[in-house]
Amino acid sequence: MANLYITEQGSVLCKTGDRLIVRKDKEVLLDVSCHKIETILIFGNVQFTTQAVSELFEHGIEMALLSRTGRLKGQLTPPMPKNIELRMAQYERYKDSDFVLKLSKAIVSGKIKNCLALLERFRHNHPETDLEIEINSLKRSVLEVEHRKTIQELMGVEGSAARIYFNGFARMNLSGFSFDGRRKRPATDPINGLLSFGYTLLFNELSSLMDGIGFDPYLGFFHQIDYGRPSLAADLIEEFRAPVIDRFTLRLINNRTFSLEDFFLHEGSGSMHLKREGLKRYFEEYEKYMAQEFKHPVVQRATFRKIFQEQAHRLAKTIRQEEEYIPFSFLR
Repeated sequence: MANLYITEQGSVLCKTGDRLIVRKDKEVLLDVSCHKIETILIFGNVQFTTQAVSELFEHGIEMALLSRTGRLKGQLTPPMPKNIELRMAQYERYKDSDFVLKLSKAIVSGKIKNCLALLERFRHNHPETDLEIEINSLKRSVLEVEHRKTIQELMGVEGSAARIYFNGFARMNLSGFSFDGRRKRPATDPINGLLSFGYTLLFNELSSLMDGIGFDPYLGFFHQIDYGRPSLAADLIEEFRAPVIDRFTLRLINNRTFSLEDFFLHEGSGSMHLKREGLKRYFEEYEKYMAQEFKHPVVQRATFRKIFQEQAHRLAKTIRQEEEYIPFSFLR
């Protein structure tokens, strides 16, 4: 099943039978069966009827409300059986400082290894691109993780590794867009805008998934409690940043999928965002990318969405049984 993205301003989401209809004025823009949808993402000024929301809940479909520029405002979640045993175990593990540190090391190590794998894969395909310094530095960062004794020290390693990695990412940029490092708030150039937008989509998927399994998504381990932030989703996203969003963004920019004319600078935030037609193109490419199958030692006919589920269940098993957590490994 796929995500449904509704970006047409002034449109209305309604339902007839078990089908969802998107209308604008008297025109039907979309007619789709609920059985084909997993999540709906609504951008900006899009209305929806209570009957449509009730139908979504009947089918276990979540709805995310975002601004026109992609800032997550909130989610409507259908009632699901809450796994109280998992949550109780999660609360107990959170009190165990040794467990928290061990799991956090796995999270940081997994993130850095996947960043390293992306650099090494790019170097293999583009031997003319010099990434030796960044690759060797990230290899040292992986070794440093094991010797850190506090979350704060781990954050230092993670932050340093991220800066090194994005130095290499800049050299993997073969487009005409400028990129001199990661800029979050504001994302002042198209590449940073694409990265931030992709991370928002991924974060929303993981947060919804973890809530559905029965976790308390607001109680993280590496990412400590922060009011209003699903910190556990922030933990899980780390291992997927490089292989999912960074790799996808590189594909978009290096294949010249977008030009500068596809972006606009939002006056309020100071960030670069895709215009409406660019957004539609982005969603088409994103869904194709997420549906691509690849080899995986456990998951048959793996896609990234199947891997998200596998890793979330693996994390649940780690919390329940205190087994070692093994992050997703992006094969080099």
